[in-house]
Amino acid sequence: MLWQLFLVFIKVGLISFGGGYAVMTLIQREVADKGWVNAGEFQEIVAMAGMAPGSIATNAATLIGYSEGGIWGAIVATIGIILPSLIIVILITAFFLRLQSNEWVKSSFYGLRPIVTGLIIYAAIHFGLSGRSESLLSWTMAGTLLISAGCLILVTKFKVHPFAVILLSAVAGIVLF
Repeated sequence: MLWQLFLVFIKVGLISFGGGYAVMTLIQREVADKGWVNAGEFQEIVAMAGMAPGSIATNAATLIGYSEGGIWGAIVATIGIILPSLIIVILITAFFLRLQSNEWVKSSFYGLRPIVTGLIIYAAIHFGLSGRSESLLSWTMAGTLLISAGCLILVTKFKVHPFAVILLSAVAGIVLF
């Protein structure tokens, strides 16, 4: 089990461009294929991982590792997901100062931005709507969309700190649902 956890999360870590939210669907697919968690359990893991400090992907890996292999599973899954990034960052740092003015490097980073944005938007839609048994025209969905819109406005227009927005969202969820 520990070896399987390590292999799954090192694979995720190797291709996790764009941060944690961009790879959450990959994590879900990998752990669902293994039968480790179902869709409802994964949504709970995402909620808990998103509220904890740190990367949501790393937190999710740790929670899944713990649920499958106890404390050693959590350690192995966490190492698996962060090891590729650690190695890549060390290698990039060694060469980046020499290559940062290279036009190909600049263009490749510019080209990755829309992909990362698209992956994050897809993850938001996927997690916001998956596992819902009610239709898109239900009161629950209306409340979810209202909370989402309110959060976006608070963060972008009024520059409210994200931690305060998270707390307000939790209170709104308790009140509305």
